[in-house]
Amino acid sequence: MAAGSAEDTVQAGLLMEAAQAQQSLAATALERLHAHTAGLDAVVREEIRGTLLEEMHALGQDARRAAEALRRLQCIAGLRLTLWSITIMCLSAVLPLAIAWWVLPSRADLTVLLERRDDLAGNIARLARQGGNLDLRHCGAQRRLCVRVDRGAPSYGQGGDFLVVKGY
Repeated sequence: MAAGSAEDTVQAGLLMEAAQAQQSLAATALERLHAHTAGLDAVVREEIRGTLLEEMHALGQDARRAAEALRRLQCIAGLRLTLWSITIMCLSAVLPLAIAWWVLPSRADLTVLLERRDDLAGNIARLARQGGNLDLRHCGAQRRLCVRVDRGAPSYGQGGDFLVVKGY
């Protein structure tokens, strides 16, 4: 048994050395894994930073394009407002002129109306001279036509049935 025990001891020593070698390999592997993990962490952080920068840059460009689009819309809206204002002002000026042109008489119509007025004024003056200033009324229950006469003036005609009208 002494030979078995020495062999067992050697085997145990070899096993211990192998275990120690394995432990040392595992520790080295763990250290490399830890270093690799740290490296991965740095790579991931760098990727995230790069992606974030790209996205922020894209967002900045989108914001600039949106601001430019809003400026163009503001310019277009201002132009439309100006055009509408000018259109309304023109209509406000033209509409009364069109109504006046349509409703008021033309120069030819005015000339005809003035001539007619002058003729009528002449006729009225002639009628006034010839008895057009008679004071006529409807008298009595039968509403007969009456004239005011000058009672101090003499009567005329064979039967005295003509009287002088007052004022003539």
